[in-house]
Amino acid sequence: MRALIDLQKKLFPDLLIVMQRRYKILHYIQLMEPIGRRSLADNIEMTERHVRSEIDFLNKHGFIDVTAKGMHLTKSGNEVLDQLVHFMNEVSGFNLLEQHLKDKLQLDHVIVVPGNSDEHDWVKQELGKACVNYLKLMLQSNQTIAVTGGTSMAAVAEMMHPLEKARDCMFVPARGGLGERVENQANTICVEMARKAKGQYRLLYVPDPLSEESYQSIIGEPSVKEALELIRDADVVIHGIGDALTMAKRRKTSEEVLEKIVQGNAISEAFGYYFDSEGQVVHKVRTVGIQLEDLSDTNCVIAVAGGESKAKAITSYFKEGKSNVLITDEAAANELLREITL
Repeated sequence: MRALIDLQKKLFPDLLIVMQRRYKILHYIQLMEPIGRRSLADNIEMTERHVRSEIDFLNKHGFIDVTAKGMHLTKSGNEVLDQLVHFMNEVSGFNLLEQHLKDKLQLDHVIVVPGNSDEHDWVKQELGKACVNYLKLMLQSNQTIAVTGGTSMAAVAEMMHPLEKARDCMFVPARGGLGERVENQANTICVEMARKAKGQYRLLYVPDPLSEESYQSIIGEPSVKEALELIRDADVVIHGIGDALTMAKRRKTSEEVLEKIVQGNAISEAFGYYFDSEGQVVHKVRTVGIQLEDLSDTNCVIAVAGGESKAKAITSYFKEGKSNVLITDEAAANELLREITL
C-alpha cells in the first residue's frame, strides 16, 4: 500500500489531491447531512466556487443527492467512503502517526481522526464515530460498558447505532453526576447509548462530589451497591480526559480545593482524579463509581480526547498508563508527539 501511494504521488500528484478533496467533502456531508453548500464551504475551508464544482461532479456520478433541505449521501456515496477510509488514512500519514503514539505511550491501540476538535465541532463527532466503530469490532454480546460524562462521551452517544455482533449489552454510568448540563452527565449519555445500541442500562442516582459522611451512607444503600458491582465489573470503560482547571471550575470546586489543584500544578482530570505533569495524583474528588484502582481489572479502557489544547492533559494522564486505547484527533496527536519528545 505504501509503495503504491508513493508511486501515485510521483506520477499522478493531482489525482491524490482531488481524491483527498472529494473524500473530505463526502465525509463531511455524511457527518452533517442534510447540509447546504455554503455551510459546507465554510466548515471545510474551501471557496464556494470550488465546492460548487465538486458537488456537481459528485451529484452527477450518484454519490450525493441535492435537495431543498440540503445534500446527503446516496448508498453509493456511503460505500465509497467505507472503501476509501483505510487508503485515505495511509495517504494522510495517520497510520504512521497512530503507530508512533502507540509506541510512545505504550498502548494496545491508537486511532487518529482528521482535524482539530478545538476548532470544529464535527471533529468531535468523528471521534465519537471512531469510538463506536472500535466498539463494533471488539464488543461481544451481553458485555457491560461503563461510560463517564463530558462532551466527548456525548459525541460517542450521538454517533452510537445498533451493534449487530454485540446484542443485549449493558450500559452503566462510570460514576455519579457532575451537576453540569444534563446532556453531558453520565446517566444521560448511558441511556442514549443503550437506546441507540438496542441494549440495556442501569443508572446511578448520586451527587458528585460527596462528603465522607454522605459517601459512606450512600454506598451502603442496596440499589447503589448493586449498581456499583455492575460498574466495577465492566468489560469496557469509555472515558474522556479533561483539562484540570477547566474541570475544577465546571464542578464549582471550592476555593480551598482549587488552590490545592493550582499549587499541585494539576494538568489533567479523569474519573475525579487530578494529575500533575508526571501523572501523580494531586487531588481526588470523593465520588461514587469507578476508582482508579478498578481499571487494572478491566481489559479494555478507552480514552476519547481531542483538540490541540488537550495534548498536555492527555500526556499527563497517560504517564501512569491507566488506559490501553486512545482515540484522538490529528491536532492533538501531532502536539502529543511534540510533548513526548521534548
